[in-house]
Amino acid sequence: MSASTTPSSRPAVTEREAREVAEAAREQHWRKPSFAKELFLGRFRLDLIHPHPLPEDEAAQRGEEFLAKLRDFVETKVDGALIEREARIPDDVIDGLKELGAFGMKIDTKYGGLGLGQVYYNKALTLAGSASPAIGVLLSAHQSIGVPQPLKLFGTQEQRERFLPRCARTDISAFLLTEPDVGSDPARLATTAIPDGDDYVLDGVKLWTTNGVVADLLVVMARVPKSEGHRGGITAFVVETNAPGVTVENRNAFMGLRGIENGVTRFHQVRVPAANRVGEEGQGLKIALTTLNTGRLSLPASCVAAGKWCLKIAREWSAAREQWGKPVAHHEAVGSKISFIAATTFALEAVTDLASQMADEDRNDIRIEGALAKLYASEMAWTMADELVQIRGGRGFETAESLRARGERGVPAEQLLRDLRINRIFEGSTEIMHLLIAREAVDAHLSVAGDLIDPEKSLGDKARAGANAGVFYAKWLPKLVVGPGRLPASYGEFKHEVDLSGHLRYVERTARKLARSTFYAMSRWQGRMESKQGFLGRIVDIGAELFAMSASCVRAELLRSQGDHGREAYQLADVFCRQSRIRVEELFTRLWTNTDDLDRKVVKGVLSGTYEWLEQGIVDPSGDGPWIADATPGPSQRENVHRPIR
Repeated sequence: MSASTTPSSRPAVTEREAREVAEAAREQHWRKPSFAKELFLGRFRLDLIHPHPLPEDEAAQRGEEFLAKLRDFVETKVDGALIEREARIPDDVIDGLKELGAFGMKIDTKYGGLGLGQVYYNKALTLAGSASPAIGVLLSAHQSIGVPQPLKLFGTQEQRERFLPRCARTDISAFLLTEPDVGSDPARLATTAIPDGDDYVLDGVKLWTTNGVVADLLVVMARVPKSEGHRGGITAFVVETNAPGVTVENRNAFMGLRGIENGVTRFHQVRVPAANRVGEEGQGLKIALTTLNTGRLSLPASCVAAGKWCLKIAREWSAAREQWGKPVAHHEAVGSKISFIAATTFALEAVTDLASQMADEDRNDIRIEGALAKLYASEMAWTMADELVQIRGGRGFETAESLRARGERGVPAEQLLRDLRINRIFEGSTEIMHLLIAREAVDAHLSVAGDLIDPEKSLGDKARAGANAGVFYAKWLPKLVVGPGRLPASYGEFKHEVDLSGHLRYVERTARKLARSTFYAMSRWQGRMESKQGFLGRIVDIGAELFAMSASCVRAELLRSQGDHGREAYQLADVFCRQSRIRVEELFTRLWTNTDDLDRKVVKGVLSGTYEWLEQGIVDPSGDGPWIADATPGPSQRENVHRPIR
């Protein structure tokens, strides 16, 4: 096919076709055990996470040495207030991070990187992100989802040797999947890569390209048309940003993370050597999803940083601020918020460290654990930041610059709230994460009974599925009746001055209850189960709480065994589990007592204009223009704002 061929228009796909594309991209098999998968099946496999795994001594020493250097750098060279004020990370800071090796934290030492594991990589992101969240995003977008990780997992040896040394020290990378009209529905991807001799020719527009404004290298997802000799499909490519036809058309601005270099990138007849294709044609989405299994763990690291800072400010402020004759911390309405922040910060660090160490050991499949960590951390960190603003009162709503101008400590609480808000959206919104995790959680059921509830399957397929399902459920269902959670002596090694064994028994019992609820729902709704997104979201949220409770107890026992604040860790784990159990019981109630059906009726009324009268009495300050920008392929009509940092 000629390079001059006009790129095809955006594919028109049905809901079923979109699901089939997503299904084809996910990992189909479970080759390793998964704690979270077992949890959703009603099996509490504490042995998979306890005793808590730990880094090897050499890895820990290397990690601690780098953290010490990074701490000195961010304390002396990074001005978070300046980055917020100017909406840009100074070039000299980025150059300093390059010299420090921060862009090569996860890259093997043989390619010039530091060779850190996920545990210390995340600790570094926590530290850097506390100085400036924009720096945390810069580093994580570069090596969690940018060029290094896809090449590590799917690249050829020649590609690693060409690109990884650049990524380790000099070059910044970005990941480009989203388009103006394509988010979590990649079946409609419009950017094309037309084969032409030994090259592919890229045409299309990518949106929200974090690091894209300053990146030297890009991982680009594009659709290769199926043709003779080409299987086609969504495919990943490494693209040089300075290649002819690549234009960064806009540097986007946001409510938070003001220092990030996020833009719009247009490709017009960009020639990319076939040697720059990562993996095979059609593997692009699989590469993206596999990369995100561990890539998503960088986001919980930033949430841990937020929680630790919230706790520090809440402690210091609530002790200094007095109301009605005593510090506000001693008023129950404020004290409960402080307790929530402390307990939840402990839990988020427990979840992040556990999932990270599991990723380093590679003994377990952590696709669900990584997704749960991202989902749970982003939601809980937002709540903690909101509570901090409430504790600070009017000062929480006031900017740090304004506070400083009138002689008070410049505490950027409102900035934290703005910075954290995006975490519930990017790298998979909360709603998409619910569906993604739910799909993995019910994988065992669909494997044995999927054809049974598929309306398009033949009677023969349904009969075979029914037989397989009968065998599976005859063995599985009886195991959901009783378990160690009913035995008072179970998990006795977690019983010390503070008793955590009861919480683990609760997790075991509740995991079985969760599995029974899922089975009942599948029996009740069958093929309509996939449309019950409210129900599935609550199922996932229960699983997330159980995972967080398990991680908290295991971390508390680890700290106790090491003599490292063990008593205090047990106290925090106990409080967190008690708070979590209240949330779990509420979620179980809402599985069956909710307004989901009524909500659907109201939505139909809103969209049909039935309630349009309710919108009267206001003016709309929105500007004119289309809801979604035109992304028709073609040459750029705008100035290239690409700003490489050298």
